[in-house]
Amino acid sequence: MRGLAVKRGVLLPVLAVAALGGAIVFAQEPAGAFKIRSKVNTITAEDLIRAFEAPPVNNYTLGPGDEITVEAWAHPELSAHHIIGPDGKITVPLTGVLTVAGLTREEAQATIAGPLAKYYSDLSVTVRVDRYTSFRVYILGRVGQAGALQFESQPTLLDVITRAGALPMGAGSEKAGLGRCAVIRQDQMIWIDLKALVSQGNLTLNIRLSRNDLVYMPDAGDQLVYVLGQVQKPGAFRLTPDMSFLDAFTQAGGVNDDAKDTKMILVRASTGAHQEISLKALLDSPPTRNTALEEGDIIYVPKRTLGKFGYLLQKVGPVTSFAILGSLVK
Repeated sequence: MRGLAVKRGVLLPVLAVAALGGAIVFAQEPAGAFKIRSKVNTITAEDLIRAFEAPPVNNYTLGPGDEITVEAWAHPELSAHHIIGPDGKITVPLTGVLTVAGLTREEAQATIAGPLAKYYSDLSVTVRVDRYTSFRVYILGRVGQAGALQFESQPTLLDVITRAGALPMGAGSEKAGLGRCAVIRQDQMIWIDLKALVSQGNLTLNIRLSRNDLVYMPDAGDQLVYVLGQVQKPGAFRLTPDMSFLDAFTQAGGVNDDAKDTKMILVRASTGAHQEISLKALLDSPPTRNTALEEGDIIYVPKRTLGKFGYLLQKVGPVTSFAILGSLVK
């Protein structure tokens, strides 16, 4: 198994950062039962925070839902207002469907003008963004405004929780469950200590976020399990009495198209161990074989390209802890 290394603020390889307890663990390839092997930690909390933080976006890129106007000088038949579709495409006269999601305005201009050059000479195309909607961040839990928040530029964690009405923190904040929050990506997660960020001014915790990040603000005393990876709705879910593997998996919406043949891995934070589970075998088994969950359990659905599975767990403080899951062999 390869080790995990930090280079220029990037943790390689990183698939998930989650709130789990215990020592760092390098896990062996699963063989149907829980497996565990521990190793000394050499990575600091600051390294992990820097590794998780999204890289800065210096030039806005277009995305689904953005509204743009394409203007072709002296050619009104080519000029039109467009809403970028969920597939990232727009339809342009003569050339048809073009993909503009992920492009800057300048790149989109060149993408549109290029195919039109065979029909027009000295064509000048400009793209104007009329409405920025694609830089969405979702926030759930105990907040004033839950749901999708839209930003015109890359937000930080404080930008999101302030707009959602989760601040200020003050007397009674512990009771309100605002002492910490989780930031969840498709297959990454990290807990952030909001008291250290807001009251103590530790701005290293005010991380930059990525498109479609989910910020979860738990109630005090919430017991949580996590479903990450290639599922429809990755996130944190409240642990209910007798909650089973299938219950959590169903709440996450099931697997998406990139899942690895419905193969899943259950990581148990309380013991630092993991077990490979086949959804098909689980569905075909009696209800008594449906694995019961414990607080802190993480269900991970790998990508099709995942080779050997390995992970590490680390608890840094009472409210700041991590787990890192990685694809060790491509």
